[in-house]
Amino acid sequence: MDTNQPLAERIRPQSLEEYLSQEHLVGNDGALRQQIKRGVIPSLILWGPPGVGKTTLANIIAKESERPFYTLSAINSGVKEVREVIDKAKQSGGLFTSKNPILFIDEIHRFSKSQQDSLLGAVEKGWITLIGATTENPSFEVIPALLSRCQVYTLNPFGKKELEALLNRAMQEDSLLKSKNIVLEQTESLLRLSGGDARKLLNIFELIVSSQDTNPIVITNDLVLKLVQQNTVRYDKTGEQHYDIISAFIKSVRGSDPNAAVYWLARMIEGGEDLKFIARRLIILASEDIGNANPTALILANNTFQAVNTIGYPEARIILSQCTVYLASSAKSNASYMAIKNAQQLVKQTGDLSIPLHIRNAPTKLMKELGYGEDYKYSHDYQNNFVNQEFLPDEIANTKLYDPGDNQRENAFRNFLKSRWKDKYDY
Repeated sequence: MDTNQPLAERIRPQSLEEYLSQEHLVGNDGALRQQIKRGVIPSLILWGPPGVGKTTLANIIAKESERPFYTLSAINSGVKEVREVIDKAKQSGGLFTSKNPILFIDEIHRFSKSQQDSLLGAVEKGWITLIGATTENPSFEVIPALLSRCQVYTLNPFGKKELEALLNRAMQEDSLLKSKNIVLEQTESLLRLSGGDARKLLNIFELIVSSQDTNPIVITNDLVLKLVQQNTVRYDKTGEQHYDIISAFIKSVRGSDPNAAVYWLARMIEGGEDLKFIARRLIILASEDIGNANPTALILANNTFQAVNTIGYPEARIILSQCTVYLASSAKSNASYMAIKNAQQLVKQTGDLSIPLHIRNAPTKLMKELGYGEDYKYSHDYQNNFVNQEFLPDEIANTKLYDPGDNQRENAFRNFLKSRWKDKYDY
C-alpha cells in the first residue's frame, strides 16, 4: 500500500460488495448490478454531488465486467486526447459489443460541444461504452445527441449512517489507522464539515488523526472544530455551502427582499459559482414563485440566461443583479406551481382515466363512426369565443386544480374565469 496516497484512495472499494450506498443502483435488485451480471453495460452518465462514488463505481463496473478501461479528465483533455483513446479502444476489441472497452470521462459537463461531438460516432458504433461523471444536471450540460445515447443514473448524497460506516471501515481496514488507538466519540462536526462528501470526510479525518500523538486519540466535536481551519467553511461551489447559499438566495427573492438576494448573489459570484447555474435557478424561480402575477419575470429570467451565456464574467454579474432585483421586487404567486402539483397528485390517485369522446381526435372514418369528436363544440363559433362543456374525464368532472393568486394580474384571471365558469367552478 502506498502510504503517501490520501486515505480516500487507500480504502477505495474494489467490488460491489465493498461499495457503500446507492442501493437503488447496486443493491441486489439495483439496475446497474443486474446489467453487470448480464455483461451488457450501456453507455451511461453518473450524476451526483462530489464524493459519492462516481469514479469508484465506474472502476468497479469495468473490473467486474472484465472490460478494458480508459479514463480521461474533462479538465485537461481535448478532442485530440479523445480520438487517441477511441483509436486505442477500437484496437483492443471494441467491435465486440459485450466486451466494449469503457471510456470514463470525469466531469464530462466541462467538455465543450465539439469535444462531446467527438464521442458520438464511437458510442453509436459500439467502439466504446462511455461512462461520464458529472455534478451538473446532464439535461443542461450534455448535448442532446450524446444524452440520447446514454442512460442517466442519479447517485444520492451519503447519509449519516453511511458516513459513519465509512469512518469505521477506515479505522478497521487502513494499515496506518489500524496502528493507532482511535476512539470515535463524536461525529457531528466531522459529518457537518464534510457536507456529505465522503472524500472530504476522510481527508478531514486523516488530518485530525495525523495531528494527534495522544493514546488514545479521542475524536470529539470540539477537537475537530479546533483543528480544522475556518477556511474549510468558505463557499464551496460543489459542497454543502453550494446548496445552503442557493437556498438562501432563492428564499430571499421569494421573500421580496432584494437587499438580501443581492448579498447572497455576491457570495456565490465571489465564491466562483457557475453563473449559468444561478441563471437557471432564476428561470425556475420566475415561474414557480412569480408565475402569472407577473409573466414578464419569466421572459426576463430566460433572457438573463441567454445574456449570461453570451457575455460571460465579469459583466454577467450586472445582468444577474438586474434580474435578481426585478424578481425580488415583483408580485408573487405560486398558483401555477400548485396547479401542476395538484394535477400530478390527482393523476397518481386516479390513473389513466378515459379521454371523453367529444374531445378526442378523429382523423379517420372509423374513429368518426366510433364517436370520436362527436358533439364537440368549437369555442370560436360561440359568443365571446366560449361555450360551457366538460374537458375532464367523467370521474373527475368539475375538479378545480388552478386557484388564481391574490394579485392584480391573477385577480383579472379570476374575474375572467368567474364570468365563464360561474356555474361550474368556485372562483
